[in-house]
Amino acid sequence: MPSARLPRWLLPVVLLVVWLGVGATLGPYAGKLGEVATNDQAAFLPRNAESTRVIDAQRAFDQEESVPAIVVWTADSAASSERLRDSQQAAATRALRSLDGSSGVAGRVSPALPAEDGRALRGVVPLRPDLGDRLPQVLERIEERAARVPGTTVQVAGPAASQADLSDAFSGIDGILLGVALVTVLLILLLVYRSVLLPFVIIVGAVFALGLACAIVYVLADHDVVRVDGQVQGILSILVIGAATDYALLLTARFREELAGTRDRTAAMRAALRRSSGPIVASGATVALGLLALLLSDLTNNRALGPVGAIGIVCAVLSALSFLPAALLLLGRAAYWPAKPRTSPDPSGGGNGVWGKVAALVDRAPRKVWAGTLAALCVCAAFAPTLTSKGVPLDEIFVNDAPSVAAQDTLSRHFPGGSGNPAVVITDADRTDRVTAAAKRTEGVADASPVTASGRPGDGEDKPRVVQGKVRVDVTLKDPADSDAAKRTVARLRDAVHRTGGPDSLVGGYTAQQYDTQRTAEEDRALIVPVVLAIILVILVGLLRSLLMPVLLVATVALNFVATLGVSALVFEHVLGFSGTDSSVPLYGFVFLVALGVDYNIFLMSRVREESARHGTRQGVLRGLTATGGVITSAGVVLAATFAALGVIPLAFLVQIAFIVAFGVLLDTLVVRSLLVPALVRDIGRVAWWPGHTRL
Repeated sequence: MPSARLPRWLLPVVLLVVWLGVGATLGPYAGKLGEVATNDQAAFLPRNAESTRVIDAQRAFDQEESVPAIVVWTADSAASSERLRDSQQAAATRALRSLDGSSGVAGRVSPALPAEDGRALRGVVPLRPDLGDRLPQVLERIEERAARVPGTTVQVAGPAASQADLSDAFSGIDGILLGVALVTVLLILLLVYRSVLLPFVIIVGAVFALGLACAIVYVLADHDVVRVDGQVQGILSILVIGAATDYALLLTARFREELAGTRDRTAAMRAALRRSSGPIVASGATVALGLLALLLSDLTNNRALGPVGAIGIVCAVLSALSFLPAALLLLGRAAYWPAKPRTSPDPSGGGNGVWGKVAALVDRAPRKVWAGTLAALCVCAAFAPTLTSKGVPLDEIFVNDAPSVAAQDTLSRHFPGGSGNPAVVITDADRTDRVTAAAKRTEGVADASPVTASGRPGDGEDKPRVVQGKVRVDVTLKDPADSDAAKRTVARLRDAVHRTGGPDSLVGGYTAQQYDTQRTAEEDRALIVPVVLAIILVILVGLLRSLLMPVLLVATVALNFVATLGVSALVFEHVLGFSGTDSSVPLYGFVFLVALGVDYNIFLMSRVREESARHGTRQGVLRGLTATGGVITSAGVVLAATFAALGVIPLAFLVQIAFIVAFGVLLDTLVVRSLLVPALVRDIGRVAWWPGHTRL
């Protein structure tokens, strides 16, 4: 007898051993992905933008690529109103010159130059762009040397300092973020399911999926197939944990239902897989293909998230449909201990349970329910146009205080806002004087000078440096390089340079990169949003075998997204104090919310369709809502809490994404999927399944 039963258990045992091997060998990659990640934002610029072409042209003028660190000296606080002396300027210049040729420094260091008010000095130290983890140590050495000037306070600003603070913000992403997410999910599962083993089984499956995904991404990033930065790394962890948990909850709930009707755990698992695998695969395909649509973006960080996120979703689906069934099959009813597997108390939608009451409300007054929820969502959506996505100024990028932000504020008080971080103009050598003059006349420009043979602008040389018939002109802007005013200046500067220097003249630099990123993000949204909607629509048509129902579901999740943006606009401005969002936030929010929001509608409506085929549309809606209400709500709460964990990383971009996705998922789960969609389908009747409604 035991030998006859062996084949039944062989497959789950093999699957479990395979996944244990995956966890043991690939699990550590979840903490190693940072080794191949880069937080150099220059690596994530638009491919075809003018500022990107300037980077390529600029290499001919620099012996080495560099990232500037701007050293700022001000009088000590006790003598803050005093003018700095010539001896202090000389000491500052000597301190900078002592850095020439030292480790990490690329090219010649500038002298210390005084501000017009005489109360500050600044100097630029060009650093190698590939310092990576060594960058904070190099900046510490610079600050130590600069601190030798008596009677002054030293700060370091510029792109190098910002990059160091960015790396510091991401330093805990491997441990803190993952730990917070896993503990949060575990606590929610323990509270909701009151089971000892099941939450740990689900968490282990999610961790195995994350380890597999991180290992694949690690190999691809190590071979330069994909790019990974801290943002992509953090989103991957959250996405895999959240998605794997959601898929697991759907399968475990269906297995529990099937176990309640039979003592044969194998038959129960077969039935659970047969009825759950379709929605899970459709859900995974929706999210994965929605993420892959980001490959259409011209922004490199968007294109990086696409395949990385899709890999994570595929691994989550694999874990949910292989590791989890094997573990549940071997554990059987023990997986739910001390609770006992049971079906919904009243599958017809009646009873005193929460979801029985919700179903009864939908059945009793469907038109009032959908009209009321629709009106509330439209009110929220009315505020969406007030959400600005022109980028986040430097003083808002970091949620906590950052040294580079304070240093930039000091620099801007004493020097033109763009000091040390100029706009870069590349033009023909025979048009140098005209282009320089046109740049100086441009509103918002403080100064413009050609780069001379010494490698610095305005260095006393008679002739600018000519390389392959081109010259470089550095343009100092009056406003801070990350400000909206500076971006408007860049637009005016480009008009002036193109008129004077011809179409081959280019304007780049940090501000131009931000400006091009913002414009490219707007173009990406116009292209990618309809593509994602079309992908979701096709998948829903195939799953539900209907045309009207998929259109209805896509419309509701799109409305949920717009309503979420409206609420986010109010919260960001009046509660969190953000003046705007990163240019990529609306697109990321759309992809995550629409794709993940459709997930819950897939879980609901696939069950409604199954029940409608047996009992008709009205009973199908009530039975489907009652049967799936608890598990889908739990899944929504888990996913919202998981994305909310992104808020532990002190960056505005991730805090904004965390709020949009967390709030949007809860709004979708508790309002759109629980009230709006069921009420609409109940009111429309079997016509909602057109053209297949005659069979339902």
